[in-house]
Parts: sequence; structure tokens; C-alpha cells
Amino acid sequence: MGFLDKAKAKLTDAVDQHGDKIAQGIDKAGDMVNEKTGGKHADKVDQARGKARDALDSLDGRNDDIPPAPPTSRA
Repeated sequence: MGFLDKAKAKLTDAVDQHGDKIAQGIDKAGDMVNEKTGGKHADKVDQARGKARDALDSLDGRNDDIPPAPPTSRA
């Protein structure tokens, strides 16, 4: 098992255990970007937020760790 395999296994375990907290962090980061830009790029931020959630959630091959994104509020 190589270095990257071990890193992926650890990341997968972290997402399995703390997926809800990671999702909250992704949402907070997106909200902060929207706040700083005045919502000017909200559509792109929402798209990036969704891709980040999907990528983390699919690490173990099961899309069950990250809860669905809440509805966004446009500034």
C-alpha cells in the first residue's frame, strides 16, 4: 500500500466519521466567499460547493456521508 493509498484511506475514514462537520465547513466557506463578493459569483460558488461535497462523499464509493446541501440564499 503506497503513500497515496494510505492518505485516501485516512481521508475516507475522516469523511465517514465527520461528514456532517466537513459539509458545514464547505458551506461556511461558500457563504464567506459570497459575503466577500457581495453574491456577485453566487452561482459559481454554489457549483463549486456542490462539486466539493460530491467529491468528498464519493471517496468510499457510497454517496452517503455528506448530507445534501441546504438551499442557498442569494445576497
